[in-house]
Amino acid sequence: METIRYTPRGVCSKSMEIDVEDGVIQAVRVMGGCHGNLQGISSLLKGMKVEEAIARMDGIRCGMKPTSCPDQLAQALKTTR
Repeated sequence: METIRYTPRGVCSKSMEIDVEDGVIQAVRVMGGCHGNLQGISSLLKGMKVEEAIARMDGIRCGMKPTSCPDQLAQALKTTR
């Protein structure tokens, strides 16, 4: 199992850890940010293929920001490519 450790940029979250095994997300932990929303996103991502998660979250914006926590999760997952 690989654990991706990522420091997001431009969002409230301070750090992200994603466990990936055979191209499938096993667990997501996000420190900081909107706890309830990120718990929900983490739960939905569990069992999802990395490529599908990237396709769904890449480019999502938060208000006027050019990024969001979901987008930053996609950027973290792209580091596995």
